[in-house]
Parts: sequence; C-alpha cells; structure tokens
Amino acid sequence: MLVQVLASRVFYSALALAAQYSLSPFDASAQNGFFVRWDVLHFTDIATHGYRWEHHFAFLPAAPFLLRYLSPFAIFCLNSALAYDSTVTLYELSRHHLGNDAVARLAALLSLIPFSPSTLYLAPYAEPFFTYLSYRGMLCCTRKQWLLATLCFTLASTFRSNGFFLAGFIIWGTLFPYLQQKQFPPISSLAIAILSSATILLPFIAHNFSAYLTFCLSTSPPEWCTKTIPLVYSHVQARYWNIGLFNYWTLSQLPNFLIAFPPLFALFSYSLRYLLHFLGFSASNSSPFFNPSIAPHAIHALLMSCILLFASHTQIVLRLAPSMPFAYWAAAYILTNSMKQHPFASRAWLPWAFIWSIVSVVLWVAFLPPA
Repeated sequence: MLVQVLASRVFYSALALAAQYSLSPFDASAQNGFFVRWDVLHFTDIATHGYRWEHHFAFLPAAPFLLRYLSPFAIFCLNSALAYDSTVTLYELSRHHLGNDAVARLAALLSLIPFSPSTLYLAPYAEPFFTYLSYRGMLCCTRKQWLLATLCFTLASTFRSNGFFLAGFIIWGTLFPYLQQKQFPPISSLAIAILSSATILLPFIAHNFSAYLTFCLSTSPPEWCTKTIPLVYSHVQARYWNIGLFNYWTLSQLPNFLIAFPPLFALFSYSLRYLLHFLGFSASNSSPFFNPSIAPHAIHALLMSCILLFASHTQIVLRLAPSMPFAYWAAAYILTNSMKQHPFASRAWLPWAFIWSIVSVVLWVAFLPPA
C-alpha cells in the first residue's frame, strides 16, 4: 500500500506544482503562498490574529492551532504520515466490515483518487485530519475500544462541526446489540453512550461559548446573542454562507449540483439499497456489501447526504465524502455489483473519478470554484 500512496501523492503534487507555475491565480490572495487557498486563508488569519471577526467562528479551532504552532514543513510531514495511515486504516476498516480482502483493497485504492484537493493531504485543510481521526475512531469502535474511539471522535470535532455525528457509532455499538435482542441496555452501556456523546460535543460547545464571551458581553451585543440558544455557528453559517433548508436550490447553483452528483448518487443509491435490505424489505443477499456491521455507516452516510443535498452547499460532499468509508464502499459496490442495476455508473465511475481529480486540482491551484 505504501507504493500506491506514494505514487498518488507524487502524481497529484507534481500536477499541482505544474499548474502553479503555468497558471495565474484568479484571486491575488493565492500569492500569499502555494497552499493558501479558500479555507486556509481564514485558518492563517485566525492562527495569526485569533478569532477577530464573527465569520471566523464558522471554522473550528484545530486547523488554525496547527498552523500557529507547527512549521509548514512539520505540517507537510504530518500530512504525509496521515495520508499513509489513513489508507491503511481504511483498508482495515473495509476488511472488517466487508470480510473480503480484494474488495477492501479496492476501496483503499479508490481513496487515492481524490474527490477534492482539500482531501489530498497536501494543504493544511481540516478535512485530512478530520478524515484520519474519523477512520481511527471507527476502527476503535470495531474493537469495542470506546475510550479511544471517544478520544478520536472528540479530536475530529475540533476540526469540523459535523464530528458530533460520529458519536452515533459509539451509540450504535454500545446500545444496538441489546435493543436488537429486545433487551434494555445495561447501565454501563448507557453511561458509555451518554458520556461519550457529551464529550464529543464539547469542542462545539466550547467554540460557541468562546464566541459568546467575545461578542455577547458587550454593551451592544449582536442579535444572535439574544436567541434562546445563542449559537454563533448557526448564525454565521446562515448569514455569511446562506446555509438553510433549500436555500441552495437555485438555478445559479445548478453547476454545483452537477459536480456533486456522482458522489451523492453513490452514497444515496448504496445506502438506501443497504438499509432496505437491513430492514428486511428486500431479498437476502450474501454479498459482502450487505454485512450487518455496515448498518451504522449506511445510516451516517444517508444522514450526511441528506444534509448536504437539502441544507448545505451541496458540492461540499466532495470534501466530506472521503471522511466516510462508506463512500468508497459505495464506489466499490458500483464497480463490482452494479452491471445490472447501474450499467452506466459501473463504466463511468473510474473515468469520472480520475478526470475530475485532475480538473479539481487545477481549479484549486488557479483559485477557482468549487471551494
């Protein structure tokens, strides 16, 4: 696996360097540094000056923290190590849940074709760290290492707010086996589920509380401070990024929906097919893609896909899908099992993935959308 990871990193790094020296960036902000694009602009400002502005609170503090205390070379070395271990961890997760070494290897190899440059482990984005910590926490859940899983998911939540949803894997692992047998879970399992969930939520609470102390104790606090639950995060997402139910569903955003279609199609089609099977609405299937242990991943993927489709910037799925092993299982499912259900998808997936990975890197270097 090391050779494949190195080959992927060398190829996309060379592509990014070639684009950097042959294209003029659309935005002059890119001249501040090779890796300074999109979110990293906010991260570097926060790392240098702190959370000065309201809109900064759309970003959790872990990525700015790393930029403040680690050199670019140290971050590059850390990213390189995480790139390899993320691939290995995905392979181990896939082998556990799919029970098939060949399919597990396919899923791991598919992860080396990036959906988005932000997941390339090249720039100091939040997504690579979030992805790695999510994978490690999920692997800990397969081993019933609930304390380590809580630690990984809590750290992931310092990078992205949707880290709280990862608590569902611990809740599922500690409570569902008893509920499936129509038994009341023991107090110890309930305690693990509740305490772990509360711990994973803590970074988000602390982040919002910090904003409350910054803005709401002044003589003229902003309007969001007067809300019953004064959350700066939801306020800035709605005000500065127009996040809300169906807010993104406009004709001008049609290109972004088209860009997001392939991963969303994979996530929705596989998760719905899996859950129908899991709930007994379809015939039994001995395929490794329908193993019972995949259920929490299918639920998590369906939930995140619905949020991204209906109440977010839909193209962000290109950045978030890699943090879900289910996305690569869905791609592997399309490639190995969909000749009858989705013959076009089985033929088109690899060409699309490879071509889009190249196009997205070039667009990113040129400081062009999608972010």
